[in-house]
Amino acid sequence: MELQKISSKGVQNTEENQETVNRRIQRLTLHLNPVQDITPVHLELLTCASGKAKTINVSTVTLSEYMRGKHRDIQEQVYAYFNSRPELQTPIEISKDEHRELCMKQLVGLVREGGIRPFRYVAEDPAKYFAIAEAVGSVDMSLGIKMGVQYSLWGGSVINLGTKKHRDKYFNGIDNVDYPGCFAMTELHHGSNVQGLQTIATFDPLTDEFIIDTPNDGALKWWIGNAAVHGKFATVFAKLMLPTHDTKGVTDMGVHAFIVPIRDMKIHKTLPGVEIHDCGHKVGLNGVDNGALRFRSVRIPRDNLLNRFGDVSRDGKYTSSLPSISKRFAATLGELVGGRVGLAYSSVGVLKIAVVIATRYSLLRQQFGPPKQPEVSILDYQSQQHKLMPMLASTYAFHFATLHLVEKYSEMKKSRDEELIGDVHALSAGLKAYITSYTAKSLSTCREACGGHGYAAVNRFGSLRNDHDIFQTFEGDNTVLLQQVAGLLLKQYGEKFRGGQLTVTWNYLRQSMNSYLAQPNPVTARWEGEAHLRDPNFQLDAFRYRTSRLLQSVAIRLQKHSKTLGGFGAWNRCLNHLLTLAESHIESFILEKFIEAVKNCLDESSRAALKLVCDLYALDRIWNDIGTYRNVDYVAPNKAKAIHKLTEYLCFQVKNVARELVDAFDLPDYVTRAPIGVQAASEAYSQYTQIVGF
Repeated sequence: MELQKISSKGVQNTEENQETVNRRIQRLTLHLNPVQDITPVHLELLTCASGKAKTINVSTVTLSEYMRGKHRDIQEQVYAYFNSRPELQTPIEISKDEHRELCMKQLVGLVREGGIRPFRYVAEDPAKYFAIAEAVGSVDMSLGIKMGVQYSLWGGSVINLGTKKHRDKYFNGIDNVDYPGCFAMTELHHGSNVQGLQTIATFDPLTDEFIIDTPNDGALKWWIGNAAVHGKFATVFAKLMLPTHDTKGVTDMGVHAFIVPIRDMKIHKTLPGVEIHDCGHKVGLNGVDNGALRFRSVRIPRDNLLNRFGDVSRDGKYTSSLPSISKRFAATLGELVGGRVGLAYSSVGVLKIAVVIATRYSLLRQQFGPPKQPEVSILDYQSQQHKLMPMLASTYAFHFATLHLVEKYSEMKKSRDEELIGDVHALSAGLKAYITSYTAKSLSTCREACGGHGYAAVNRFGSLRNDHDIFQTFEGDNTVLLQQVAGLLLKQYGEKFRGGQLTVTWNYLRQSMNSYLAQPNPVTARWEGEAHLRDPNFQLDAFRYRTSRLLQSVAIRLQKHSKTLGGFGAWNRCLNHLLTLAESHIESFILEKFIEAVKNCLDESSRAALKLVCDLYALDRIWNDIGTYRNVDYVAPNKAKAIHKLTEYLCFQVKNVARELVDAFDLPDYVTRAPIGVQAASEAYSQYTQIVGF
């Protein structure tokens, strides 16, 4: 009993001492920084009720104009074309074979009748190409992928990996879809590890031809879009084998790309030596005809080698401006980075559609309420706000981040600057991985947030989720891509301590790495005022502090484990740590671009709305990883509590302008195509019942 009294008294004294310390810190803070608002955030519980006054007046038109970008006009041309051709719109219920034929008709119609020529922009104006791709994907994601295979992959490989002779011969046919083609990289046994591909291209100096062979079943080209039904050509990635003049052997020159005809141009019959099979029904994207290819001694002219980075002369001699297989391989894959840029950008487009539908439905749907009073909107419930409002904020954040990525990619294509190439490679890998993973999870959340009506196929969550799911895998598995980002971060970390130059993407490592790695300030760790928590400098510093800590700690761990496990074993031991590091870096980049977008917005009300959404994005991310900040005393308990309360309040504030925020995406009802997500709420249920047959 006495021990309990002593213990109780000790706890009481500790609490009193802590209060005294807190008061002293507050007074000291006022002396050190008199303009700093350290007033605690007082958040009152707000009654759920529809029609609550908005804290910000948002002009949807003005905000939409700021968001829309330079190429909205051509997107509207795409929307208008398909809206005028109802027979080309994809029905809810359609078989695999019908969907494939419809997809081809959609693509041919858009190009030949609609006058939209995406291929012309792949190299000349990539930003315009990606804008078209986003619009086309919103019509039917299968169509978006089929267009990407035709122009970005098959067409892109010809113009980016080939030379003038290839462009002159194939450009027009690819452009008008007379030459439908494939991109045959992935094999049954190898996807991410492209250097491990087993397909062989052996040069025959007697006939001046390459002989394409599939040496075993593991080397079958697999999941090749456009191959099963429509493709007439394929860009085939294979190991180039050159005969050795002084022996009977061959020399492996590494993976190269070759144009291989696979079907007859007139009768569409499979050509001799080529075997094609259908990969069959998939989880999603069944409008894309994925197939498998086998090559049995298929001969192609020497000119069919896409020879920008390496060439073979008539007498079998190899020449290249790049000194090694690894350099040539890196240059080849570097030219294909546009696919990742496009997927990140398109994934944001999918997320916009889902968020628009879920938010509008949540504003429309009413359930329960105070006794003897009208029912309230389900978005008035804190739980629904918690599901959807941070997602809405993330959608805005991703929008600005991918716009920046597209701009950098376009700049890279024009300048060919090596430093910019490295930046775009890292950003495209990280943003593609991070955004597609987030969108995949969000699609399930949106479906759940819309209850039973979200399960109806007509409201699109099922098809969006199934079609988008593979975005996490193709153009680079997300886990592999995040490891590339982590590896580049470690390389830059090493450069910093060797006194080397850092590229633009990693500027914060150069500018303030030392301050991020210093011990947290015990005074600022306790600041909990709203002005401080909503200060973009605090938010960005917090993100970068986490990244810097993760980077330093994983570097130490890798060094330690490599002594006993070797390089590969150490990397595998630290793999989850490395993935977290990469995600943290990408989140820092996204926030940086969002903050810049807020500052650059000239309209006061739009800027206020964007600032609100940006604050929610930042504080929600900090709260989601609050354990990391608490573990290193970057955030004291009182500050953590204040962040949580403010995040909940910001969710409520964003809810009050949610309709305006989703309307600013400027997606017409014939694009979202979900009865529960129509812009005019009064028509939602009537459209829904008409579809059923009432």
